[in-house]
Amino acid sequence: MTTKERQKAILSYLRDESTPVSATTLAKLLGVSRQIIVGDVALLRAAGTHVVATSRGYVIPPEEGSVRQVVCQHTPGQTQEELYVMVDGGCTVLDVTVEHPVYGEITAPLQLSSRRDVDEFVRKMLDNAAQPLSLLTDGIHAHRLSVPDEDAFQRVCAALRQKGMLLED
Repeated sequence: MTTKERQKAILSYLRDESTPVSATTLAKLLGVSRQIIVGDVALLRAAGTHVVATSRGYVIPPEEGSVRQVVCQHTPGQTQEELYVMVDGGCTVLDVTVEHPVYGEITAPLQLSSRRDVDEFVRKMLDNAAQPLSLLTDGIHAHRLSVPDEDAFQRVCAALRQKGMLLED
């Protein structure tokens, strides 16, 4: 299999999956090393293909229809609850952004669409004793959400507001 054929196969696998696919999984499927996959993905990105690396693997995000942003503030212990509100409302949590006083905006991709995704994200945070980015900003952070419609977005905002997590002007 040539490099181009392998890259085409990687894109095919990623487009067919709704959840992230790890480099290790792709390597096993294609009979190459994980490092070859990492290099191929880097080349695909350099060529302009939108491949996002999440903590769970690579994903090609769906075409962004309606993307909205919410600004929240809560304790680290409320992270799972906040994310549940968003995915239960039918939204995909695309990323999280904090405004650092020295580095400026710091954004991390999330791509969370279900409670299972949220549970896995929270488990990885706990397993790695990792702290959320929002600790850098007294719990203040923003999420970009892919929303199915305006009603879903408004329901998510109302639920976050009720829980005291939504920051508003």
